[in-house]
Formats: sequence, C-alpha cells, structure tokens
Amino acid sequence: MSEVLYDRLGGEKNVKKIANSLVDYHCNNPAISTRFENVDIPKLKEHAVTFIAMGTGGPNNYKGRDMLTTHKGMNASASEFMAVLDDALNALIDNGVGQREQEEILFILYSMRSEIVRV
Repeated sequence: MSEVLYDRLGGEKNVKKIANSLVDYHCNNPAISTRFENVDIPKLKEHAVTFIAMGTGGPNNYKGRDMLTTHKGMNASASEFMAVLDDALNALIDNGVGQREQEEILFILYSMRSEIVRV
C-alpha cells in the first residue's frame, strides 16, 4: 500500500510550512489580497494547517466551516479561484513538494471549485 499524501508531504511539520506559505501568498496576491483584509491571519493559518492535514489523509482536527459555508455570498470569481490555485502551487514549490504530490493537491483543490466560485 502506498503512503498517504499527508505523509508524503512530510507530515505535520511540512504541512504547517505549506499552509503558512499559502496564506502568506494569498495575503500578498493583488488578485485576492483584499479578501484577507480584517481576517485573523494566525487563526486562518491554523485552520489551513488542519484543513490541509485532513484533506491529505492526516489527522482530522479541522474545526472550521466547510468550503461552501465559508464562501457563500462571497461571489468569488473564476479568476480569483485560479489565483488561489496559483498561490497553492507556489507554496508547494517553495516547500519542496514533489511533482506527483503537487498534482494531487491541485486536483483536490480544483475539485472544490463548485463550492467556492460564484456561490
């Protein structure tokens, strides 16, 4: 049996690095940074860590809202969604994540599109 994605990412230590990088990218991305004004960034980073861990086969400690509830009423555009995916890819590359794992994570993120874009 192959190792779960969470373990291939390097477990908790590396998932935390990836999540922190991702949120930092979002906050500095002109296409979406305004979405993160007045947001508790440390709390968002904690949620990102637990969300990524759960979504990649790690411990399920996520206590945040689901994607649809989180994005309902935001009317996020397709271009904003793609900016998020670009940020995710950059965070993965910056943290030395392999090509196969990058593809798996981007697939997971893209599968959530209908719960994020124009809801």
